[in-house]
Amino acid sequence: YAPNTKEILINVKKIENMVKLSVIDKGPGISVDKLSHLFERYYWVYEEGNQTFGLGLGLFICSEIIKKHNGQIGVNSVIGESNTFWFTLPL
Repeated sequence: YAPNTKEILINVKKIENMVKLSVIDKGPGISVDKLSHLFERYYWVYEEGNQTFGLGLGLFICSEIIKKHNGQIGVNSVIGESNTFWFTLPL
């Protein structure tokens, strides 16, 4: 999802009794109107010129697993700069 670079940053930190893992890419970003749907079943972000395809299940499955373990999942995105996908899990 970051066609202009292969660099991906991974950050792990402890926050009180939780661990937070973040994956940061230098992708094109995701528009605000699509962010709230990213973790829905079969939702797939289509952007003009994007050659990436999927079933729209990956983030949904991740969110279900993380919720079952009493964690949270989310994304922060800046158009034209980066995406940060993150999740927390109790220690």
